[in-house]
Amino acid sequence: MLPFIRSDLAQFNAYKPHPSSDTAAGVPVQLDRLDTNESPYDLPSELKEKLAWTYQQVIETNRYPDGGHGTLKDAIAQYVNESASLTSSVFTAANISLGNGSDELIRSLLIATCLGGEGSILVANPTFSMYGILAKTLGIPVVTVDRNPDNFELDLKAAQSAIEETQNPPIRVVFVVHPNSPTGNCLTAAELSWLRSLGEQILVVIDEAYFEFSQTTLVGELAQRPNWLILRTFSKAFRLAALRVGYCVAHPEAIAILEKVRLPYNLPSFSIAAALAAMQNSQLLLEAISPTLDERDKLIKVLSQHPALQVTKSAANFIFLRLEANNSDTQNSTLKSLHQKLKTNGTLVRQISGGLRITIGTSDENTRTLNRIQAALANLEF
Repeated sequence: MLPFIRSDLAQFNAYKPHPSSDTAAGVPVQLDRLDTNESPYDLPSELKEKLAWTYQQVIETNRYPDGGHGTLKDAIAQYVNESASLTSSVFTAANISLGNGSDELIRSLLIATCLGGEGSILVANPTFSMYGILAKTLGIPVVTVDRNPDNFELDLKAAQSAIEETQNPPIRVVFVVHPNSPTGNCLTAAELSWLRSLGEQILVVIDEAYFEFSQTTLVGELAQRPNWLILRTFSKAFRLAALRVGYCVAHPEAIAILEKVRLPYNLPSFSIAAALAAMQNSQLLLEAISPTLDERDKLIKVLSQHPALQVTKSAANFIFLRLEANNSDTQNSTLKSLHQKLKTNGTLVRQISGGLRITIGTSDENTRTLNRIQAALANLEF
């Protein structure tokens, strides 16, 4: 370890994105990439052509991008109002902050709330891993509670105890996902009631990365809850994963703080242009939501009929399945074998939290995946 490096970093592993292809012996170069919850559909060709024209004729690569994001913030605010069916323009650009993906916004939130030993965070596992990863890289303590293994609801008793008992430093931020990843379940009435009960000294971050699939949002409560903040992304339904654009919606005072800690020029000009084009063509891009949901329901129906599988209900563009087994060792071994067999036969999925998270792909990708799962299960022991 280099002597000038923080000693705790020696215990960390660098985050490694899951491979989109593998040239190892016996593994196809071209894979059905169902492991990262991306959209299986690229941007329409006509939209790509418009963006290419923008890059050639409008963007000056020798100039810094728009560091204030004003035009894009206006467009996002309008979309948030319309998608929540709000009768008036409740949200404006003052309620929006943009990040280089949601990851940057999460990091900015941690810097603004917990840095310098002022706070810790609370997460309920299994959930999106970057909350804990980013907190630890900043030296911020992470308090974890479990979820109900049957329906993946938060252990609210344990969560409340953690809030009351964690004092040095106190919990400053609670992260929840709606719907949760990797399990796909939305927040329940009981969970929402608990979140509403938290005092204003705690920031409640509600990650709605999959809002366009669930069509369930809590932005309507933000006006009454200045300690709530909602995260969203252009990486999923809007098909811009390669361009790294995320945004959050919150009280203007919270947004003003985030703007203080945000890196200048954090979004490249082309990413800004693409996100603006997505807002201007949202109806076209979101036409893929309905077939994706139909495909999701088809996978759940077929896989649920297999006696060796537990498939949970999902409100997102992925499903989470677990294996029935006599004991945990057998379950883990069988799950690992299933994951590897799928990869060898051409389907990438995510092995996580005792199960497999499978992104909904195209109809052809999903059919191949079903066939590969069924073939693999026929040769595995439980």
